[in-house]
Amino acid sequence: MVGGGPAGRAAASACSDAGLAVELVDPAPRSGWASTFGSWVDELPPDVAALSTVMDRVRLHGTSAHVWQRPYAVLDNTALWKHLWRADVTEVTGRAVAAEHGPTGSTVILKDGRRLAAGVVVDATGPARVLSGGRPPHPPAQQTAIGWVVDSATAGAFCGPGEGVFMDWRSAPRTRGGWPTFLYAVRLGPDRVLLEETSLARRPALPLALLRRRLAGRLSDAGIDPQAQLGEERVRFPVDDPLPRPGRVVPFGAAAGFVHPASGFSVARALLRAPWLAAALSGGLTTGPATAARAGWQVLWPPDAIAAHVLRQRSLRALLSLPPEAVPDFFEAFFSMPEPHRIEFLAGEGTSAGTARAMSALFARVPWSVRRSIVWGGMSLGRPPAKHGLGGS
Repeated sequence: MVGGGPAGRAAASACSDAGLAVELVDPAPRSGWASTFGSWVDELPPDVAALSTVMDRVRLHGTSAHVWQRPYAVLDNTALWKHLWRADVTEVTGRAVAAEHGPTGSTVILKDGRRLAAGVVVDATGPARVLSGGRPPHPPAQQTAIGWVVDSATAGAFCGPGEGVFMDWRSAPRTRGGWPTFLYAVRLGPDRVLLEETSLARRPALPLALLRRRLAGRLSDAGIDPQAQLGEERVRFPVDDPLPRPGRVVPFGAAAGFVHPASGFSVARALLRAPWLAAALSGGLTTGPATAARAGWQVLWPPDAIAAHVLRQRSLRALLSLPPEAVPDFFEAFFSMPEPHRIEFLAGEGTSAGTARAMSALFARVPWSVRRSIVWGGMSLGRPPAKHGLGGS
């Protein structure tokens, strides 16, 4: 197992629980995780109780206000790390740089020259994809964000008790054109709230300095003094990576293309899929390493999941093709859809049929001016693609 983030830890613990001997390689396996991870409560595995807070509802704003009565959680990173830790997983401090494969197994090569033997190698190194082909050659569309942590009383202008803000597309004060951004606000516990200025996706990515200025203006307009800041969070990751090609290394988590282009979520899906991966590897190893790697890929990316991924990437391209002033209208239509369609499109484990239904319903609701941009942007509105390329979409 290469990578000690939530996905790597989830896969390592599931493989350990399945009776496999596991080595986890990471430059700092005990360092913990600094990022804030959120999820819809109904998408988390039932055994995951490592939650900092649960908000009963979230606010949405495209061109008008909406409330979604769907519980939303922020994960407690320390509790989640403890939940996924296993005493029999051997932790190796080091940086993997390559892997070699033979008929009886694989060898992971570390930067310092050490060589680790394995039956199957799982790459959970996130967007770096260290052992799964590396970064794609094209510039990615990236989600970027800057967040301030403030106390609950200070954040009261944006979200009340028991609620958060999933997306508020109203412009930050003194914003002069450019690609639109939205406010995301979640409770990190009883006394702290994260207020984050977010660019959902842009190629090239919006600079963090621009997002910091917009956030400062938004909070200043609400009467929040910069001195109220208790901490800052910075976010940058790609949302349009193509699927890695199947091979002897099994990618997992963000390395496997789990990042949802409309939300940036991937952790809940990794937590759900880890036991499936472990079962596939355990069963496949009875035949051989190559069979196990193939079984691991197939359980993560069956044909219908690939079709849903292709559709979501097409919708992202359509969004990126919109003129900036049309983006709030696009999301107003999305927020106005019946709840089942919103859930289907945002689902980490969504189906191609459900994704197609949601996209068709969205197309029917947006203004004609937005429809033209969507069509030019390549948004598929009919059946899922008949053929699915594993190298991209």
